[in-house]
Amino acid sequence: MEITPLAGEMREARILVVDDQAANLKLMERMLRQAGYVDVRGVDDPREAVLLYRESGFDLVLLDIRMPGMDGFQVMEELKAVEGDRYIPVLVLTAQTDRETRVKALEAGAKDFISKPFDRIEFLSRIYNMLEVRLLHNEVKRRNQVLEERVWERTRELHQTRLEVIRRLGRASEYRDNETGLHILRMSQWAERIGRAAGLRDGECDTLLNASPMHDVGKLGIPDRVLLKPGKLDPEEWAIMKTHTTIGAELLSGNDSDLLEVARLIALTHHERWDGGGYPQGLSGVGIPLLARITTLADVFDALLARRPYKEAWPVERAVAEIRRESGRQFDPDLVEVFTGILPELLAIHRELAEPR
Repeated sequence: MEITPLAGEMREARILVVDDQAANLKLMERMLRQAGYVDVRGVDDPREAVLLYRESGFDLVLLDIRMPGMDGFQVMEELKAVEGDRYIPVLVLTAQTDRETRVKALEAGAKDFISKPFDRIEFLSRIYNMLEVRLLHNEVKRRNQVLEERVWERTRELHQTRLEVIRRLGRASEYRDNETGLHILRMSQWAERIGRAAGLRDGECDTLLNASPMHDVGKLGIPDRVLLKPGKLDPEEWAIMKTHTTIGAELLSGNDSDLLEVARLIALTHHERWDGGGYPQGLSGVGIPLLARITTLADVFDALLARRPYKEAWPVERAVAEIRRESGRQFDPDLVEVFTGILPELLAIHRELAEPR
């Protein structure tokens, strides 16, 4: 009976032979190389075998059971610690044929047995069959990894698409009363920087960056005669303007997305004041969601620095003084301290995203 000729991947399979008897090692190494295997490593110290496996892994381990110092069962336990729940490619070599030894070896992780003394055809056939399973296992693993990477990439693309839709919707609300929409870009980046400096975790900062642009989405529901009025609003018009908070919250409600829920809370509460004098709910202090408090600070600072139909742009010094003056009234005083501490960083963003002249 002839052994199946070895294909390229099979020929290059990495085989580790572990046996404390030098004669057995030489015999098995010679048989394997004569059969066409080119990557065969033999060791007579089981401790060295474990170290080798930890360093580079093997496609097949031919493992003697009875060895001094560390027997085959102990070696398999060590290999199991390396591989965890993954496939452990162990072919046990044993002169013992009793059922107890075989069951114990299977429980320890062995996939097949071969009895000493070896029959060449049986020896090479069992090795070929085990390697075929191992290489198929590796191929399935590689394909699964490719699929996981594709799924991850698609998930990332969907996430980025969703974020882009959210950003554009936020900018759409600004285009109604701001020609460029750069306000959204500046204030969202400011909010993220303030949040980070205030100790928010990376995930919270990312959420703030992507949710804060939606704070004024409710302006889409405000009539142009109110939203675009160049002068001061009368009481009736002001009452209409204030509804953009509840309109925005309604637009963003009814979705199980954490991002949209944060955006809803910000849209609803970004006009609340630290002293309780804001709208629409009259919340105060820490009763106002933290991300909304941060958004409010970033939003107002940018509004002070920007030119609007009803006002000229304020100089930086005057805007900063106004923020400080409103600390403890409109704004969270702790956040104002954070704001002033990173002011140069915020102004650098303002210069980078300045309105075109």
